[in-house]
Amino acid sequence: MNEHKLRPFPYERAICYSGFRQGQQPGIRYPSYEEVVEDLHLLSPHWKYLRLYDCDPHAETVLAAIKNEKFDFKIMLGAYIVAEMNNYNCPWGGGTYSEEQLKLNKTFNEKRIHKLIALANTYEEIIVATSAGNEACVDWTDHYVSVGRVIEFVELIKSKTNQPVTFCENYVPWLNKLKPLAEVIDFISIHTYPVWEYKQIDEALDYTKDNYYAVANIYPNKATVITEAGWATNSNGRGINPENVSQEMQKVYFDHLMKWTDEEQIITFFFEAFDEPWKGSDSPLEPEKHWGLFKENRSPKLVMQRLEFSQ
Repeated sequence: MNEHKLRPFPYERAICYSGFRQGQQPGIRYPSYEEVVEDLHLLSPHWKYLRLYDCDPHAETVLAAIKNEKFDFKIMLGAYIVAEMNNYNCPWGGGTYSEEQLKLNKTFNEKRIHKLIALANTYEEIIVATSAGNEACVDWTDHYVSVGRVIEFVELIKSKTNQPVTFCENYVPWLNKLKPLAEVIDFISIHTYPVWEYKQIDEALDYTKDNYYAVANIYPNKATVITEAGWATNSNGRGINPENVSQEMQKVYFDHLMKWTDEEQIITFFFEAFDEPWKGSDSPLEPEKHWGLFKENRSPKLVMQRLEFSQ
């Protein structure tokens, strides 16, 4: 078998979905059932797999809507684990916590993992894979968790569920730091963002391929899935040159990425479905807010306008 065509589930197009609209954000106010159903109708013609980041009330609403409304989606569900260690290298200074908070965080994470297990068993026909965390081991994270601790979470999830288990992380730690974790997970999940690494649009696909194969070649007996890859459409200059992002560039990257991953049958969750105004700073052009293929008001960006005409 071609080493890069190992797959934890059948190949279909995939996208990251988080439905938080204006005035909503995790832990405070969540999208309603009706809003989620509206989103799922928009996404259903184009994608089979949705990736959800956390087993929070939003995920519960999405899973219930898929079941009740009989949408033909399958879910990759994560547990968003929070800092159990201080990370003084976090570039925006968000990685420092009191010892008391870190202790509380450990308890929170254990409860989150058990919630993930419960949902995976309740919605076994809908959830095709689970993830024990998201970007918690990379050097710049503000929610740092040790590799050993993530291994504990993975082993617990595997012992109590039937779906394949992974951990979603930037491609760099997979090159060395996460090798012990790779031994216990069922497949590798990488994130690749050429635009965050100052690549121009004409370099983007080659850079993504380099990231992917650098990891996949280390683990020839495991599937490697791309769980985040995307291109922002606005920037205030924070980490991304404003001249390097636009709807036109997003469409170029999307088209090139989909052509390659369709040909190679590499499961790839495009980041992301909708703009999320709660993210990042208060600046309206904060790049964290502008990765969606749809705007926050659900109007389609250029990619989706052309997709709609082509199908």
